[in-house]
Amino acid sequence: MSSVEAVTKKFGSGERSVPHPSQKARKFYPTEDVKQPKKARKTLRPHKPRASLQPGAVLILLAGRFRGKRVVLLKHLKEGVLLVTGPFKINGVPLRRVNSRYVIATSTKVDISGLDQSTLDKIATPEYFAREKKSKKEKGEDAFIKQGEKPEKKQPTSQRASDQKTIDKPLLSAIKNEEFLASYLKSSFTLRHGQKPHEMAF
Repeated sequence: MSSVEAVTKKFGSGERSVPHPSQKARKFYPTEDVKQPKKARKTLRPHKPRASLQPGAVLILLAGRFRGKRVVLLKHLKEGVLLVTGPFKINGVPLRRVNSRYVIATSTKVDISGLDQSTLDKIATPEYFAREKKSKKEKGEDAFIKQGEKPEKKQPTSQRASDQKTIDKPLLSAIKNEEFLASYLKSSFTLRHGQKPHEMAF
């Protein structure tokens, strides 16, 4: 324990040691408890992907909108997620980020040596996948008139569409060179009765 600082003061004919003014108890206390931030004791460790998750590997998605689809792994991102594509022309899966926990890596590989690295580096940023801020809800007469109308379907921007074509073009040519690979990527993964995933070889 740290010793309490004391100050010697004269009282009449004698002396007395009293606590230092900085050690005195406060006269004012807040009426409500002030929340103190919790100290995080976790140590940040760099993301270490599984050995089977190599660029060019065909993955099976286990969660999300495209669960069951087979996709091609393009790159490991700094955020600890994977950048994948269908390609879009084959199975409808666009360029997207997925968590490595929710994929199964297969032994099938696609040659991705022909990819445009400058386009890939531009896509592999958090800003590229940032969501657009929604406009505030309309009020009054305009909102009442539009109440029965169906919301407009969101269309991808021309820049995203061109990036998708640039990335998919060399992949499509590599997939066409392999027999049955296009039909394999087009098919969805499903489990039948009695099949056990932990006993299967992908």
